[in-house]
Amino acid sequence: MIKNPIHSKLKFSISIYLLFASTFVQAQQIFSTNKYPITDFRQPLDISPPALAGSFGEIRGNHFHSGIDFRTNQREGYPVYAVADGYISRLRVQNSGFGQALYINHPNGFTTVYGHLQRFAPKIATIVKNLEYEKKSFEIDEFPDATLIPVHKGEIIAWSGNRGSSGGPHLHFEIRDTKTEETINPQFFGIIIPDNIPPVIHGLYVYRLNGKTFNENIPKQAISISGTNGSYKTTAPISLTGEVGFGIVVTDRHNGLSGTNGVYSIQLEVDGKKVYTSALERFAFEDSKAINSHIDYPVYLNTKRSIQKSFIEPGNPLKIYSGLVNSGRINFNDGATHQLRYIVTDSKGNSAVLPFTVNAGLEPIAKASVPAGIIYPYNKVNEFNADDIKVVFPLGTLYSDLNFTYKKLPKPVGNAWSAVHQIHNKYTPLHVGFDISIKADNLPENLRSKALIVNSNGSSQGGFFENGYVKATPKNFGSFYIAIDTIAPRIVPVNISEGKNMAGLSKIFFKISDNLSGIKSFNGYIDGKWALMEFDAKTATLWHSFDERTASGKHTLELVVADMKENTRKYTVTFFK
Repeated sequence: MIKNPIHSKLKFSISIYLLFASTFVQAQQIFSTNKYPITDFRQPLDISPPALAGSFGEIRGNHFHSGIDFRTNQREGYPVYAVADGYISRLRVQNSGFGQALYINHPNGFTTVYGHLQRFAPKIATIVKNLEYEKKSFEIDEFPDATLIPVHKGEIIAWSGNRGSSGGPHLHFEIRDTKTEETINPQFFGIIIPDNIPPVIHGLYVYRLNGKTFNENIPKQAISISGTNGSYKTTAPISLTGEVGFGIVVTDRHNGLSGTNGVYSIQLEVDGKKVYTSALERFAFEDSKAINSHIDYPVYLNTKRSIQKSFIEPGNPLKIYSGLVNSGRINFNDGATHQLRYIVTDSKGNSAVLPFTVNAGLEPIAKASVPAGIIYPYNKVNEFNADDIKVVFPLGTLYSDLNFTYKKLPKPVGNAWSAVHQIHNKYTPLHVGFDISIKADNLPENLRSKALIVNSNGSSQGGFFENGYVKATPKNFGSFYIAIDTIAPRIVPVNISEGKNMAGLSKIFFKISDNLSGIKSFNGYIDGKWALMEFDAKTATLWHSFDERTASGKHTLELVVADMKENTRKYTVTFFK
């Protein structure tokens, strides 16, 4: 309820703003009938003008970016504001990921997320620290009652930082549907990013599919293009015969201090009719890894070039597509000339257009040849068994039918307790992990608890020993064998030593690392009582911040670090405070 009268001039200004905002949202929601509130939320930072280091849905390694990254002038410590009234619904502290994050539920049915925070506001920080001491854990993921931490629009809830897997100081900001937990493009909600710059089209590709399943062996051709400022063209008509698919390389920028960001939508037309549209309005987190099906994954692995395919695989679960004709696969067999057009749009409605001409051949549609080998359908559970190896691919693992290959290679020299088992190849992406069981080669009983599976790079895939086999769930195809981890983690003190006076210091720092299975836990004890140790995985830095729990005088610190195979290292030191 509005309690105070509003001046007529202010009413006029608000009306103009609402008219602009309505037009703004309509321009963005070209491919959406969903309606979002556009006046409920304020900006999460008071940095003007706002600028992004990452856009919603842009292509990242193994996932779409789930929010927008606000630039913070390459430094930490900017106040972060609650964008609307609500309550803190989730408190999360991680070694990596978001690092320190807050989630706020709002009465309008949406949840906002604030990640990579330097520190929480005092009332929140106290609650978080008490929870960490209560659970004796640095990492927490708690869901407070709605009455515990209410917040108001414009209230400082934290300060921006660089915690977790952040590549530099910024604020990661999301808006999610509270019920479905799908993440939604924040620019649909009136979060304004100044932008009158159209996307950039960098490349056009043709894939000669001819009824075949997409894989690394499908012939592809780069088509020369030219243009700028939203207007592009090919240098000549393209002659094609048979079934083809297209792909495109695109980026976007906005006004001011812009990074190279992703686009909102890609649309392909043939003779004026839509055959493919992708629009990154919202997506479910469980579908995000399907980015590897959305792009040309083999090219990305080899070159880091992100070609967004305009044809989709049958096992791709993403719901970002619409207007599909034959899954985006196009047959050019009528001997006619066809006019095609790409329309690429950013979240503000700026667009880039690439028209091109295809001269079709007259050959009949070719039937795809059936490849030799084991064919695993994408829509079934598939199993492979051979000497010393068992593999199960759960339903939902594959994006397309797979012509599976396997090879057994000799046991490596060194820390290996099995042959190497080559499971297909790295160029086929998987949506979920697969189950692998490798028979152990004379593994002594005293080492069985230390066994795990590693890939050809020596990276741990986890695992445990059971009934003569070591079992694990790799996330990608590759070559695998059994190794053991009997080496405890390493602890390197940075600013503490035996008998040191720490009175002038606010923190104790360490570096910790592990040779194979990875850090599982770390626990500090001062004078026998659990003391909070904080960890930053990207720098391998562990620290304790002194508080009222450590009084002046002599103290003993014990640090215990364990890896995933329960190898444990202890470090004990006496210090003065």
